[in-house]
Amino acid sequence: MTEVLPPGGIVPDAEELDARWADAWRPEQVAERLDGVGTPWCVVAGWALDLFRGGRPRPHGDLEIAVPAAGFPQIRDRFAEYVWDAVGSGRIWAGAGPEPLAVTYQTWLRDPASGQFLFDVFREPHEDGTWICRRDVRLRLPYDTIVERTADGIPYLVPELVLLFKAKAVRPKDQADFDRVLPLLSRARRVFLGEWLERVHPGHPWSAELAR
Repeated sequence: MTEVLPPGGIVPDAEELDARWADAWRPEQVAERLDGVGTPWCVVAGWALDLFRGGRPRPHGDLEIAVPAAGFPQIRDRFAEYVWDAVGSGRIWAGAGPEPLAVTYQTWLRDPASGQFLFDVFREPHEDGTWICRRDVRLRLPYDTIVERTADGIPYLVPELVLLFKAKAVRPKDQADFDRVLPLLSRARRVFLGEWLERVHPGHPWSAELAR
């Protein structure tokens, strides 16, 4: 992707944006619509950690899923009655034309009747069945090793990768997520996350906690 953004796009008001996410879908709603889709996909970010933990989820302001970039058309086609907006660098391009899609990786599904956003799709770099980390392209893993499923079949990104992405700029909710999930991580998961943190975010404070 190039860093040169296309013309247009709007910078949304933060308060208005929060209101437009108030009706965000839950993972089971997306999973129902994507049942049988041919491309791999998974819930990511905070919701993925809650699916891993099980039990009652924490409050969430949105829902994010990830798909291989080449598989996005299969996701898009399952929601023909809605509109996709491309998002990047704090701007929104309504209608997600080819130009903004080419230089962004986030896409928000919008209800055209209400203007509400329903969920966010990350279009991820990949090579065939191999996922490529957009933070460090040296980190490459087969999709079938990074996606797990709940008892009722909802796919989610493994927690060690979710936490790797949360580690870039730790907000209070990210630290709280780490604290909640850490006791549930096996030694193998801790080792993987520790190695990836050292590669992508050397000296990160979570590294010491993982090594205990």
